[in-house]
Amino acid sequence: MAMEEETQGSLNQPYSGYLRASIPRKPDMELVESDPGTKAGEYLRRFWQPVCLASDLTELPLAIRIMGEDLVAYRDKSGTIGVLHRHCSHRGTSLEYGIIAERGLRCCYHGWLFDADGTILDTPGEPPGSHLKSSFRHGAYPAVEFHGLVFAYMGSPENKPPFPDYDVFRMPDSEYVPYSIWHSCNWLHVQENIIDAAHTVFLHSRTAGLQLQPDMVIMPETEYRETDEGHGCLYAVSRRVRDFVWVRCIHTLLPSLFQPPALMGEIDSERLYTRIAMSRWTVPIDDTHCMIFGIRHFRDDVTDPEYRDRSKVGKEKIDFGPGQTMGRPYEEAQRVPGDWEVLVSQGPIPNHGGEHRGTTDEGVLIIRRQLRRAVRGEMETDLHLPQNGWDTRATYSFDTILRIPQCDSGDDELVAEVGRRAVDIVLEAPEAPGPGRDAAIAERMEAMKESLLAESKK
Repeated sequence: MAMEEETQGSLNQPYSGYLRASIPRKPDMELVESDPGTKAGEYLRRFWQPVCLASDLTELPLAIRIMGEDLVAYRDKSGTIGVLHRHCSHRGTSLEYGIIAERGLRCCYHGWLFDADGTILDTPGEPPGSHLKSSFRHGAYPAVEFHGLVFAYMGSPENKPPFPDYDVFRMPDSEYVPYSIWHSCNWLHVQENIIDAAHTVFLHSRTAGLQLQPDMVIMPETEYRETDEGHGCLYAVSRRVRDFVWVRCIHTLLPSLFQPPALMGEIDSERLYTRIAMSRWTVPIDDTHCMIFGIRHFRDDVTDPEYRDRSKVGKEKIDFGPGQTMGRPYEEAQRVPGDWEVLVSQGPIPNHGGEHRGTTDEGVLIIRRQLRRAVRGEMETDLHLPQNGWDTRATYSFDTILRIPQCDSGDDELVAEVGRRAVDIVLEAPEAPGPGRDAAIAERMEAMKESLLAESKK
């Protein structure tokens, strides 16, 4: 103990670079490893994970790497999507050079033909009557195409869950546009960033210049809550914007689903309850690279006109804010850094042992604690199935803007109270997901506003 105190004391002095340079990095390997057989890797494999854009499946196979596994994805001529182990079971040639058949994928080397489930349909070099093709199967994973993304289930076959059904994908008048973004860093870098409420105020609004909604420069009242019986987390940021109180709530579900609400312009009118503008998943490529796969939701009530150009959403494109993808000129990235720069610049694997965390890191610590319990098997895995006997999974991201004039005193407390009550309304709504639930929540938001206005007049 005395030695530790002496070391800490010696570091708390000017020009301590030499002393700090010798401190070993302490990555949290329990959470960052994703290969088969690792704790986090096995946990991540319990879920359907996006693995590529459906638009990338052309007349040629697509080589991909997901959670440390080399795979090949393809769409055969009958329209079936396959996700196979990349190397041929015969002699190891990469199936990225294979020939797409009417059914399955044929290896270019000796013509073996593999179906989407790994069945070997043909071994043309073998003599008639050979039982080789029926003696084993090639490695394969179930695949589902969903709103332009291809998802695969890479866990044990006997534990395969149903494909998840989220409420926000049943909303009327919605258009869904997929995208993907590559990052040269561990997946946990990216996942923790989404629950860091404070970085939006500084990185995207103050220190690096205004990048998103203008009123985000206002420091909010922030509240974090664990949800989904310890498998989810949300934060609500509530701001005074002239005569309005703006509550913005962002919800994330383990292991990697993140859904922010609307991308909007000026706060100049009431919005009782608007929903999600984006769904995205962070998927490890390996321990030092990851991919964001996402789906933009285009609806009139959640998409500001500035962000309605569908052509700016896709591979390495996301349509809002600089610095979300790589490839910008270095000086531009230095002057206006974005999420991509701050995440990748932390290094390929997070050094949790070198952090000095503060009060703004509450959400990050919640996510780490939840993820650690999950990978250790200390709680039953939440596979995103519907709750309460409903037929779809409810999620909790939203925007609420209420016209509530500023109080002469205690306005910060009022703003925080609006945020707390708004989150309570959403989490406690008894209705099943759907338009009826949304309408009921909107009515309760209006009633909450009227109640607060009446209280302020007493």
